[in-house]
Amino acid sequence: MRIRSFDVADTEPVVALWRAAGLVVPWNDPYRDIERKLTVQPELFLVAVAGDDDAVVGTAMVGYEGHRGWVNYLAVDAAHRGGGLGARLMAEAERLLLERGCPKLNLQVRSTNTAVIEWYRRLGYELDGAVGLGKRLIPDGPRPGHDAAAPRPAADAAE
Repeated sequence: MRIRSFDVADTEPVVALWRAAGLVVPWNDPYRDIERKLTVQPELFLVAVAGDDDAVVGTAMVGYEGHRGWVNYLAVDAAHRGGGLGARLMAEAERLLLERGCPKLNLQVRSTNTAVIEWYRRLGYELDGAVGLGKRLIPDGPRPGHDAAAPRPAADAAE
């Protein structure tokens, strides 16, 4: 198993992994999220691959804007959970952020996802008292004719 930067050929397996992990929500189009990430620090979009066919088994979308680092779309294939891959992805994210002089890594986890919150705590992350606020600047969600939570039709795969 190895961790490398995302390649466009990874798009469909990555989105399938995110769907299986419950990370795709109606208000975010995963294809748009990938397209946007490829315009900003694409080398920080991590993919874990395994097997002779380099099957995608994990992801972490990492970013740093000069003040704080962020990790989004941390996902591990169900068959590979419990073996330390999530911790390896986070360690690689931390290493890459430290290389860039990042002083702190922030995460957002749904407050109801207590198991994941506890998992991050075991990695040394702490609740910091901050409240996450958001404001949509660009209406997002599925493109007309697309349901972000459903598999993408094959005819659209080349868009």
